[in-house]
Amino acid sequence: MKLLSSRENSTIKSLHKWGTHAGRRGQPVLLDGIHLCQAWLTHSGLPSLAVFDVARLDEPPIQGLIRQLPPALCVALTSHLIQGLASVEQGQGVIFVVSPPTLALPDKITENCVLFDRIQDPGNVGTLLRTCAAAGIKRVFLSNGTAAAWSPKVLRSGQGAHFALFIHEHVDLSALIATLRVPLVATVLKDGQSLYSLSLPMPCAWIFGHEGQGVEAKLLARAALKVGIPHDAIAVESLNVHTAAAVCLFEQRRQALFRTSSLQ
Repeated sequence: MKLLSSRENSTIKSLHKWGTHAGRRGQPVLLDGIHLCQAWLTHSGLPSLAVFDVARLDEPPIQGLIRQLPPALCVALTSHLIQGLASVEQGQGVIFVVSPPTLALPDKITENCVLFDRIQDPGNVGTLLRTCAAAGIKRVFLSNGTAAAWSPKVLRSGQGAHFALFIHEHVDLSALIATLRVPLVATVLKDGQSLYSLSLPMPCAWIFGHEGQGVEAKLLARAALKVGIPHDAIAVESLNVHTAAAVCLFEQRRQALFRTSSLQ
């Protein structure tokens, strides 16, 4: 495995460039840590480059990754250099360089899915992706103005959920809604029907909106169903977007499982 020890090396310069532009359209992405790198190998195949901390090459988890990779794809960096690339204070000694999949939008949407409308906080986006995957959602659509799905903070919060989802970014949600063949369901603070009084449609397209503004008015107007989550509004004015999404998606999942068991 080749050892790189100079900041002036062209590969090191490229790694810093990609890290600086993390998540931008068309740019390679740095996956930081054993869990994310192993998830990429399991679900997506080989990276374009695997970067290891030379001081940690003998650690069993690192050895496990190395055994799955062609030697030509692997390079070692001094600890100081790789720490300069890590997205966390204490890295795990491995970074993969990968190209996120570019997916074509479906001509029509007939499945359960989630639309992200300008959700800006990377932690919210990553946690919401993880919630979608856990609730059995397979496809998500992120509008312009939503935090980049493949940025380091979103990847850390997602904890591997990216590899269980079809993620479409930079989507014009207004145009997308025209392709829906399932009801559009939106969460609202006022004038919505109680989530727990409804027989939720299955499948449907859920839309969750901006942390401060909620779902954009022109999109909200096209929702077939507007739901509210009963909560103590005196203590807390509103729920965090990923919390609200978790409540809704798992209530839908609960109802679907109940209907299935009732038919048996």
